[in-house]
Amino acid sequence: MTEERVILVNAADQEIGAAEKVAAHRDGLLHRAFSVFLDDRDGQLLLQRRALHKYHSGGLWSNACCGHPRPGESTADAARRRLREELGVETTLTPAGTFTYRAEFANGLVEHEVDHVFMGRLDGEPRPDSREVAQWQWMAVSALIADLEVHPGRYSAWLKPALVALLKSPLRNNPGPPS
Repeated sequence: MTEERVILVNAADQEIGAAEKVAAHRDGLLHRAFSVFLDDRDGQLLLQRRALHKYHSGGLWSNACCGHPRPGESTADAARRRLREELGVETTLTPAGTFTYRAEFANGLVEHEVDHVFMGRLDGEPRPDSREVAQWQWMAVSALIADLEVHPGRYSAWLKPALVALLKSPLRNNPGPPS
C-alpha cells in the first residue's frame, strides 16, 4: 500500500505541490484539509471521539469527520469519501467557510492546515468504523460551546476554529461563536 499524500498549499490556498502525509505533519508544512459538521433535525451536531490509536489526537472529541484531499481529488469529494469511510454515511455537503490554523502536538507532529468546513444533515445514526471512531454523540451547539470553554483538553485542536467558521456561515443560525 502506498503512503497517503496531501496537497501542499500557500497561504492563499493555492496548490504548490504534494507531500507524504506523516512527513507534512512532522515538518509542519501548510496543506489542505477539511472538517465536516453534520446536524440532525433538531440542530444538534454529531461529534466523534477519535479512535485511541490515531497518529495524533487519539481519544479526543471532534467534529463528525475530518481529513485531507489527495492530490487530484477535490476537497468536497474527499469530504464525502471520508464520511463514508469513517461514519458509513452519505449526505449532501455544503461549503461553510475556511480557516487556517497551526497546532503542535506532544508527539512532535504539527497540524498546519487551510481547513475547508462543510455542513450536512444526517437523519438517522452513523455506522462508524471502529478503527476511526471510538464513540459518537449528538450535542447541542450551545452545550458544545460551553464545554469547549470549560474542558478544552477534551477536544481536537481544530474543533473550536472549525466551529467558529461554521457559526459565521449563513448556513447556521448563529448562537454566537466561542470566544
